[in-house]
Amino acid sequence: MSCAAGVQWGQPMSCAAGVQWGLSPALRAPCSGRKSLDGGAGRPVDPYRMDDHALPQQSPPDLPAQARRLLVERFPDALGAVLGGSAARGRARAASDLDLAVLLPDTDTTRRELIRHEGRLAELFLHTLGDVPDVLEAEREQRRGTMLFIYGEGLVLDDPHGHLARVRARSRALLEAGPPALTSAQWERSRYVATCFLDDLLDTARDERHEQLATADFLLREASLLLTAHHGAWTGIGRWLPRRLLAADPDLGAALLDGHLALAERADPQPLAAAAEKVLELVGGPLREGYVQVR
Repeated sequence: MSCAAGVQWGQPMSCAAGVQWGLSPALRAPCSGRKSLDGGAGRPVDPYRMDDHALPQQSPPDLPAQARRLLVERFPDALGAVLGGSAARGRARAASDLDLAVLLPDTDTTRRELIRHEGRLAELFLHTLGDVPDVLEAEREQRRGTMLFIYGEGLVLDDPHGHLARVRARSRALLEAGPPALTSAQWERSRYVATCFLDDLLDTARDERHEQLATADFLLREASLLLTAHHGAWTGIGRWLPRRLLAADPDLGAALLDGHLALAERADPQPLAAAAEKVLELVGGPLREGYVQVR
């Protein structure tokens, strides 16, 4: 799993620090709002979604097989398992790890483990059946929904008693409903934070590259939170931030990402600042004097 997958059961494991986003052309295709899980009438199907039991033609055949061997060797009492990440989407690279979510009996414990199996890293998200409802709800509250996407869209490896099918259905229902709306206090704080970073970016000298880059990173994150929340869409971190951002708003999301790239390559803050200002206008405008945070 990349650093983008960290949520309650996974904080970032590595750093996606490159300024080159590496986005596929498909992610910049126009769409309106948040995609439904089935693509919706007249809308493109999510390129990251997996059918329940279908393995993509381009997927390296050894990775699902390896995941099944791992499952049999380490979790013979598993009640279900699903493979997520690039291995399930057929986009695995030589160093890609295995993202494996496993349902366990309630006599076991919910936890996360990182192991090496047959020379490949494997990130294991282990959930007891009784803990699953709380796990899914926590994922929804964090607005990234990493485990919802793994359970809802990953490749089923085993489901002997139908437990995984029910978890899968619940995950998909939560994905379709979308993340919770921000509270009034959350909207105000995010607008205030984005405004602060915007002002700091424009006030930073172009030859102060370290300060400029650090400020731009935080501005991109906060503007992305506001934009995805505005569209009622899921957000992400690391490599998943640009993917979720472009899915939520192809035009303005691309403007934010291109602005960040322009700053990284040319020390030019104006494109990112202009895009961030457009995001702020969508959600009530910049927030400076008058902001009060009550503890």
